[in-house]
Amino acid sequence: MPRHLVAGAPADSARPQAAAPLGGSGATVQGLRPDEVFEAYGVPPRGLSAEEAESRRTAYGPNQLPRARRKGLWRRFAAQFTDLFAVVLLAASALTFLAYALQDPRDAGNLQLAFAILGVVVLNAVIGFVQEYSAERTAQTLQAMVPHTCRVLRDGERRELPSSALVPGDLVLLEAGDAVSADARVVEAHGLSVNNAPLTGESSAVGRSAEPSSAGSALDARNCVFMGTTVVSGSGKAIVHATGPATEFGRIFRLTDTAPRQKTPLQREVAVMARRVAALAIAIGAGMLALRLQTGQPVVSAFVFALGVMVALVPEGLPATLSVSLAIGVRRMARRQALVKRLLAVEALGSTTVICTDKTGTLTQAEMTVTRIWSAGTWHAVSGVGYAPVGAVAHPGPVRELLRSAALCTDARLVPPTAREGWRVLGDTTEGAILVAAAKGGLDIAAEKDAAPRIGEFPFDPVRKLMSTVHRGPDGDVVCVKGAPQELLARCTRIRHQGTARALTEDLRAQVTTANDTMAGAGLRVLGVAVRRMEELPGSTEQAETGLTFLGLIGMLDPPRAEVSEAVRACHKAGIRIVMVTGDHPLTAEAIARRVGIVTGASPTVVTGARLDSMDAAALDALLAAPGQLLLCRVSPEHKMRVVAAFQSRGEVVAVTGDGANDAPALKHADIGVAMGAGGTDVAREASEMVLLDDSFASITAAVELGRSVYGNIRKFLAYLFSHNIAELVPILAAAFAGFPLVPLTAVQILAIDLGSDVLPALALGAEPPERDTMERPPRSRRERLFSAALVRRFLFLGTVMSLGVCAVFFWQVNASGIPFDEFTADDPAYRKAITLTQAAIVVGQFFNALAVRTDRLSVFTAGLFSNPRLIAAGCFGVGLMAAISYAPPLQTVFNTAPLALTDWAVLAGFGVLLLGAEEARKWWVRRTPVTIEKEKEAAP
Repeated sequence: MPRHLVAGAPADSARPQAAAPLGGSGATVQGLRPDEVFEAYGVPPRGLSAEEAESRRTAYGPNQLPRARRKGLWRRFAAQFTDLFAVVLLAASALTFLAYALQDPRDAGNLQLAFAILGVVVLNAVIGFVQEYSAERTAQTLQAMVPHTCRVLRDGERRELPSSALVPGDLVLLEAGDAVSADARVVEAHGLSVNNAPLTGESSAVGRSAEPSSAGSALDARNCVFMGTTVVSGSGKAIVHATGPATEFGRIFRLTDTAPRQKTPLQREVAVMARRVAALAIAIGAGMLALRLQTGQPVVSAFVFALGVMVALVPEGLPATLSVSLAIGVRRMARRQALVKRLLAVEALGSTTVICTDKTGTLTQAEMTVTRIWSAGTWHAVSGVGYAPVGAVAHPGPVRELLRSAALCTDARLVPPTAREGWRVLGDTTEGAILVAAAKGGLDIAAEKDAAPRIGEFPFDPVRKLMSTVHRGPDGDVVCVKGAPQELLARCTRIRHQGTARALTEDLRAQVTTANDTMAGAGLRVLGVAVRRMEELPGSTEQAETGLTFLGLIGMLDPPRAEVSEAVRACHKAGIRIVMVTGDHPLTAEAIARRVGIVTGASPTVVTGARLDSMDAAALDALLAAPGQLLLCRVSPEHKMRVVAAFQSRGEVVAVTGDGANDAPALKHADIGVAMGAGGTDVAREASEMVLLDDSFASITAAVELGRSVYGNIRKFLAYLFSHNIAELVPILAAAFAGFPLVPLTAVQILAIDLGSDVLPALALGAEPPERDTMERPPRSRRERLFSAALVRRFLFLGTVMSLGVCAVFFWQVNASGIPFDEFTADDPAYRKAITLTQAAIVVGQFFNALAVRTDRLSVFTAGLFSNPRLIAAGCFGVGLMAAISYAPPLQTVFNTAPLALTDWAVLAGFGVLLLGAEEARKWWVRRTPVTIEKEKEAAP
């Protein structure tokens, strides 16, 4: 057993997983020579034996990240009953069971009511649980990023094993295109380079070496590779030094796992609304109980009356309506390639004020593309993006030799499209971009390589920053060199100009430097290309890379997604601030930010992770509060999470986008985390509330619009629901103050209205499409409440008009009977018809009310009275249900109702028309009155 592994370590999730410091010396694994690494880990050159590997697997467990902690299904279902509305209704149900126990057992009315209220709670819980579980299951079907197999050397044999079988000390084999399965120390490298974007956010390939490193951490060492990253080019061998949770991937997973899940704005608003409604219901119910007891009513009778008042005030159908309305938003977002894992996240994105976005893979395509070529004082534009060889090089003749030499000096290859995916690169993406540019320049790459076969090479080295290949041609051997322009220029003595070579003077060197600076300033990654004729095969890099003839410069970038610019403009128009938060270089970040429109005009404020480390909370707050455009570059996962928390402390609603493991902690800490589904990592998808199936930033804009629409629709059906709650309560109170001994509306009737007649129209209101100017309004203020003064005024107005009509028809029927108040009984036909009229007046009034609340200021006739057919159908269903309650004998028995005459329906229809007319008059008055944005953003009453 190697020195750093503890024999007999417990085989559970709490055990240490890998080497930290090696025994006694204080040196880290990256500071050792390759032979010392073999010795330290007790690994022979033939790799571990099967027996030793199994022993280590027993001690250290599988190479797997622990599954994210999730509540069990029953606990998640039980959580649906903790909503305050559910608690109030459960309490009401329990009290109704108690009332039944205290009264005559032959009277089953309270028993029916108790079961009805309990059924409402269960129904709401089932709807909410099913919707969220369905979305979660869909999210779990996304393909995992961490590779499932890897190649190792065991007992001297090359084997392909499940990645979970890797143990510390395993000798893994790395080749271009491989995904790395664990953290490992490189002990042999041949032109090896990797893409660390999932960990660092920087998409460029970085060279790997087997030589010792003095870097302070393994992540900074050039002789280490990490789980979840990809081998871009070359080959090598590495000894695993960390598996599972002990990897860098695992460290970020732990950071993500401990980050608290933030409540969405709608959750907070619904909680506030529920507390207020519950408190009001309990207070008024208690007042009515005391009032009834004062008049000498029996305790049970007074309690049942007070319970009816409470039930009238609680919108029983609201939780189900809210869940289904959000589910409609989820389905609409899914059609726009946005998968929402939690229902309440739908609205959260609509209230977003700040988007912190990653760069690579989110704003860009994660595909390097050559866009400009410089040769001997002339610029050549290259059209087309991505790896598809579609486009052209402007005036390719003068740069044909440059493109040919650069293409010969590559190890990557282009893979043609298949039925499942498009063009892609196997190997280094930078080299892939060169091959695509050569094809656009009219070169047949395969034919050129056949005509000039490679007979030698000097792989890229991070110290000299060059790569050279030697080719045999018809006119002798040629060395093709590409690499960092300044390093290459120092080795050149001549320059190609108009087909001939001439001396590279200081003036020409200055021209090359200026062209390089111009490209770098535009955020391009720049490579120089040079050649040299050789009479014999060079034996060293010094021989191959001296006396070169400079051919020109190639500038490339990871192009922005085509749809991003328009999406960014839409976000700015909607008043949403966009801040790029990336691990990439500041120049590259600013160039991409300008291309997509995040940065316009003057230079933005660019802050690196190192500067963030030096800032205290006050300084960071001042930075985020300052006007202007902000770019955060070279940042770590901890930096991202700190910035998100700082924005939230300022009262912002923060959405975070990302695809890498380095984005995961910030994704989870944000108000709404948005991960990439196609190219994102498992850790990022797990931490997020929303997954973009097409990895497109434009889908975020569409989701914001739908989220805002969801919030507006919630306000509409709240006005609809609470206005009829007033119409249910006022007749009960009016009857009590008038001395009428019975209630104008029983609790069972109230439940029939709330669940039978009102839910479907409320759902139809929740399905209203976004209004035309949705993305032209600023985000709503955090001070604005769901129960804003404007909303309260509106449903008080509608509720008052409805209450007057309902009270009028009830007392009209009671007075028309000629029976004194104190002689009415529950079985009296006149009373049964009176309460039937009361229920029907509310149902018919709500039909017209649903039409009225579809618009805030615009006339419903302008919007189209019948433009929402679902709403018309839902209203007709409610009226039909009311007719069944009035005429069907079994339902008459349950609800104690009586049949209505045709003239009764005509009176009720006239009442509904008056209600719609009153609301249209109110809207007309509002349209005549100038309303500022500030007045629209009112605080809670």
